[in-house]
This record gives sequence, structure tokens and C-alpha cells, in this order.
Amino acid sequence: MLEKIPLEAFRVFDAACRFMNFSRAGRELNITQAAVSRRIQGLEDQLGAKLFTRRGRNLALTPDGERLAQRVRATLEYLEESLEPFRGGGGEIISIAASGSVSHLWLGKRLKDFDNGSPSVSVRLLTTDSPSELASEANDLVILYATGEHPRWNLTPLMKEVLVPVASPDYLARHGIEAAKLNADDIAGLDLIDYERFNAHWISFRQWFSRATRPPKTRPNPRRSFSTYSLAIDAALRGEGVALGSIGLISEQLANGSLVELGTDRIETGFGYYLGMPRYRAVPPGAARLHQHLLTGA
Repeated sequence: MLEKIPLEAFRVFDAACRFMNFSRAGRELNITQAAVSRRIQGLEDQLGAKLFTRRGRNLALTPDGERLAQRVRATLEYLEESLEPFRGGGGEIISIAASGSVSHLWLGKRLKDFDNGSPSVSVRLLTTDSPSELASEANDLVILYATGEHPRWNLTPLMKEVLVPVASPDYLARHGIEAAKLNADDIAGLDLIDYERFNAHWISFRQWFSRATRPPKTRPNPRRSFSTYSLAIDAALRGEGVALGSIGLISEQLANGSLVELGTDRIETGFGYYLGMPRYRAVPPGAARLHQHLLTGA
């Protein structure tokens, strides 16, 4: 049975890999060069593998050493990051959860603006499409796809969900399409880009067409379908076809002209995106400031 290897041995190995010098590694760790050498030798003995080649004062990693070095560095970096919430004096840490589409299309830029104005606050973003993870009370703030009520969160509206087909100007130009003149039949015949409905309340092209003022005579058949909504929007931005745009999430792309609305049908689903604060506990001051920042910038 392999004897457990102490974590300290891997820290010594990591320092030796970074400096490629046992004396310098020892100075960083406040131990002697001889102690570094003994611990590397002990690690090699326990693993049954040579980790360094030694030619005079020069060190080089063996293939086994290279593989171990990559794994040890990744593990130590993960451990350091995991310990951050437990360290005092490092500023305030707050958490916010949002879906992939909200994080990618709407929230990212606003968090960057908040970071620039609040350097003492660290924001951890949980990106997930799982309703239970989004609504977890472990989060300080959440952005939920909802109708406005939740038993554990006080919700404030950010944006209604209003859906309209969109495409890039390049796609429209290549196909000689005048966007404003299209009806549902015309749009159904284009290169539709859809996405998988992770939530039963989400609307994809089939449901959108059924709610159009004049539904198409033929059943629309999307040519491509992506696993996430944001990937579908990215494909539309690249000129690959027509995606179903949520106006609030793609307001920047509509404003700068990188996406264009097709036709005149806008479908309101009755759902929207809401910013939530915990109903039964107070949030840290930084979370309250972020809450206000997101509402002001919405």
C-alpha cells in the first residue's frame, strides 16, 4: 500500500520546479538546500519515479517530473483560490448567481464596471442553468428567470422577456433580405438557429412561431441547434443565420447594429429577469452596492 505523501513534499517539489535550483527553492521555503534535496529524494522514492536529472548544478525535469509538475501546480493554485474566503483582511467577497445567457450577454460588462468602481470588493460569479443552484441561499444575489415572485428571494425586475428574430447585417446582405418587410412565413424559410430548452418555460422558435400574429403555414425547421442560448446568439452574430433574440439581453448588439430585428412581431412571454436579494437575511454592504449598481445600469 502506497504511503500517504505529505502536502509539504509537493510544495517543495513545486518550488524546485519553478526555480530549477534547490538552494533558491530552500530560501523561498525557509529551509536548507539539503532539506530540499532530501524531500525531493523521498518523493522520488515514494513515487518510484525519477523527477529530476542532475548535471552538476543544472536541473531538468524528467518526463515523469513534467507530468507531476503540471498536476501539482494546478492543484496548489486551486487550493490557494479555495482558501481565499477564509482569509481576513483581503476585502469583502460577495457572490452572485446567473444563467449562462445572462452572464455572457448582459452581466459580464456590468460586473467589470462595478469592479472598477469597488476595488475592495471581490465578486464571485456562479454561472449555471440549474434552477436549484441559481436559487441557492448560499448566494448573496441572484438573477432569476421568473414571473416576479419567489418564496426565498425578494425580486426586483431587470427586464421583461420580449422575443424577436434577429440576424446580422452581413447575413441579410448576402441573402438580399429587407428585415422590416418579413412576415412569419418568410422568417420560417430562413436559416434558423435554435437552442435547447433547459427550462420548460423557455421559448424556442417553435413556440415563438405559434404565438406570431400570423403563424407560418409550414412548420419551421431550424437548421442548427446549440446547447446554450448564448451560443445561438454568437452564431447569429457571425452571420450564420437567424436566432431568437431576447431584446433585454441583446440590447447592446441591437443598439450598435451588429444584430437587426426581423419583421414586426415581438412576443412577450410573461416572464422576465429579476434581481434577487435574500428574503430572510441581510447581505454584506458590497452586495447591497452591487444590487444598486445593477438596477441603476439596467
